[in-house]
Amino acid sequence: MQKIFSFFKDEEGATAVEYGIMVALIAAVIVVAVTGIGDQLVNTFEEVETAVTIAEPAAG
Repeated sequence: MQKIFSFFKDEEGATAVEYGIMVALIAAVIVVAVTGIGDQLVNTFEEVETAVTIAEPAAG
C-alpha cells in the first residue's frame, strides 16, 4: 500500500511532462517566426530581382 501512495506522490514524471510542453511551445514559436521571416526574405529578394532587371537595359 505504501508503494502505491509513493507512486502517486512522485512528481518527477510531471516535471518531465512540463519540460516537454515547454519545448514543444518554444519549437512552435520558432517555426512560426522562421516562416514569417522566410516570407519577408522571399519578398525582399523578389524586389531586388525586379530592380536589377529594370536597371539592366538602362545600363546597356
